[in-house]
Amino acid sequence: MRRKPRTLNWLILLLSLFRIGRKHPVLLLMMILIGAGDYAYEIKIARPTLLFQGAPQARDASNYETWFRILRNDGFILGYSDLRGNPLWVEYALTPLSDNAPSLKRPNRFETDWRSINRVSHDSYQQSGYDRGHMAPNYAISRLYGKEGQADSFLMTNISPQKSKLNQRVWQRLEEVEIQHFTKRFGKVWVVTGPVFSGTVERLASDWTVEVPDAFYKIYIAHPNPNRSPIALGFLIPQTVKGKEPLMQFVTTIDHLEAQTGLDFFPDLDDKIENVMEASADPLLWDLPAVSKLPPRY
Repeated sequence: MRRKPRTLNWLILLLSLFRIGRKHPVLLLMMILIGAGDYAYEIKIARPTLLFQGAPQARDASNYETWFRILRNDGFILGYSDLRGNPLWVEYALTPLSDNAPSLKRPNRFETDWRSINRVSHDSYQQSGYDRGHMAPNYAISRLYGKEGQADSFLMTNISPQKSKLNQRVWQRLEEVEIQHFTKRFGKVWVVTGPVFSGTVERLASDWTVEVPDAFYKIYIAHPNPNRSPIALGFLIPQTVKGKEPLMQFVTTIDHLEAQTGLDFFPDLDDKIENVMEASADPLLWDLPAVSKLPPRY
């Protein structure tokens, strides 16, 4: 059966609400109150549990290239840019994997997110020269959050174009380190990740609605001591990597990543703590040298 266009569905819904309002104003008021309650739950309860110290914000609100819509998923949350066809940031929390963590079969295809305006699909990347790069990783999300989390990680709103040597080597190595090494060292680790755009705009030859990033970032936050301030570690990795570079090579500060992305991370954090945390980048606190040269799985 052929589906009705989504725009038509919205028009039908609005027309239906108008008719309800004319005939049953009390019922319409109740529907509005329920909708307001759902929105309040989303903003005040659901989203904050998936965020460390608030959602990232555009440093310059007038810069339309940093505009995004927040989409909440099972186990992670993200800020999606329909203009760029990329998530500008994705955030999730990791904890050590249990011995009985499920090992789920990887889906064969990625799915178009019904919430996206640009309708990026699995086929948008066909013969593009780029991999479909997960921002919230399938491996960790599927084992920590199950089938629903894995399904959400295969939505195209969680995907950015990555060169194969980045996606299958350096990115894969870093994803393995965060779940197998960082969580064992600290317990809970917050991760914020996404693309970096600079210079000339390049879009996929197979789908002009998807912009190609120049690099990607990762930010890790942990509390080694609950009585002390959190520590952070940032990475900035270009698309041009060969795959076997030491991870130490890509370490940077959050301050630098904010300048590169145009985003303000952790806006709810106390300024004194934030200023110190975002200016530091000490890989020794994370024991990164021990896994910096970890070989790629592929």
